[in-house]
Amino acid sequence: MRKAPKYYLLIIVCFLATGEFAFATKPLETLERCELVPTKWSDGDSFLIRTAEGEEYTLRLYGADCVEWHVTDDSDARRLRAQRRYFGISEVGGSPQASIETAKDFGAEAGRKMAALLGEPFTVHTAFSDARGDGKYQRFYGFVTTSGGKDLAEELVRLGLARAFGVYRETPTGMSGKEYRANLEDVELLAAKRGMGVWAKTNWDLLSEERREERRDAEELEIAIAKPKLEVGTKINPNTAARDQLMLLPGVGEVTANRIIEARPFGKLADLLEVDGIGPKTLERLEIYLTLP
Repeated sequence: MRKAPKYYLLIIVCFLATGEFAFATKPLETLERCELVPTKWSDGDSFLIRTAEGEEYTLRLYGADCVEWHVTDDSDARRLRAQRRYFGISEVGGSPQASIETAKDFGAEAGRKMAALLGEPFTVHTAFSDARGDGKYQRFYGFVTTSGGKDLAEELVRLGLARAFGVYRETPTGMSGKEYRANLEDVELLAAKRGMGVWAKTNWDLLSEERREERRDAEELEIAIAKPKLEVGTKINPNTAARDQLMLLPGVGEVTANRIIEARPFGKLADLLEVDGIGPKTLERLEIYLTLP
């Protein structure tokens, strides 16, 4: 008789203890002696790996967001603009074009640093959670421990080549997702203080206004693509939808979409109330667009 996977045994234990099926976060699997597969599209936080068994996966780091430098559509361009404003570098060089080129240069540098740190076999920890952004390309979230024992996301943030932003979860060492987020934010603060990486170009006098401008633009964009964003009858599964699909939901921006992904899987729609930013009124607006088969 085939043994049940540990994840499902955990769900059964939760049922026996509580009388209800409590959906727990899938445990991480450890893939040792992985290698980086060079590609033209990889960057600091998203890249192709090959396991010791020869299987290939596209990995997206938990917790770190490097500057876009492969900008091919409007979504990439908006993300690059948001990143430039986050780091306070929109005025670098005296023109938008100069600022964009500077930002892309740092994105490329992050990709080179990632490749250097992964020059020797490394360890990946993943639950194979779907990390698709636009839904076209299969990616999985994961943690990477370098051959030198460093957490890759933390190292990129420490060097000022990434911001602490994205999806978080419990780490391989048992640190909670909330604590991992706080840790990376602290590392980012130190990188900014030391003028590391992109932070060396930050205009501190304009940083606050740039971030306010980004929030205003995001709000205006929400209004411009007025509700409903989805056709009547369209249903999205919050357990499997890509980030950009979740962002089609009314009142759901990138931050809330990331938090939905962090909280997966959901046993019932009411479980979405556990997601920071989703209250009863928001859930009521979302329910007509959601399904849990």
